[in-house]
Amino acid sequence: MADISLAAPSPVRTTHVGHWLRLALERFDERVRILMARHPSTPLALANLAGRNQMGAAHIHITRHLEREGARLTELARTAGMTKQAMGMLVDQCAAWGMVTREDDPLDARARRVCFTAAGLAWLQAYEESVVQAELEMRQAVGDQVSTVIAIGLEAYGAA
Repeated sequence: MADISLAAPSPVRTTHVGHWLRLALERFDERVRILMARHPSTPLALANLAGRNQMGAAHIHITRHLEREGARLTELARTAGMTKQAMGMLVDQCAAWGMVTREDDPLDARARRVCFTAAGLAWLQAYEESVVQAELEMRQAVGDQVSTVIAIGLEAYGAA
């Protein structure tokens, strides 16, 4: 019987499309973080955190999923694909940084909503503009045709 520990790793582990999607997402999110750290609309404290790599993909993740009008923690966790507990910890950290706040829900006195602060809305604006810039840079790196095919293919796959 062959010694499994000496067998070469299967090339499929690093050549499948999921591997490339993960690497592309990591690169894209990192570029967005760098652009946000330098963006003139980013509040100084948040820019410093992003610039020192104190903010990571999870903080960009909350920015991606929190609506301008706010959301209940359970809704935010669901749309972000996170547990309520993990999202609660992330919201606590973002609240300590002044990005979000918890407010009474006007539709349910028992519930609270996570809402962007003024600094959080400035952060959101910087995020949106940074995403546009990162997409433009990707388009320049791979070409218009490839970028279009990637976007159409991922949209079709993600919607299925």
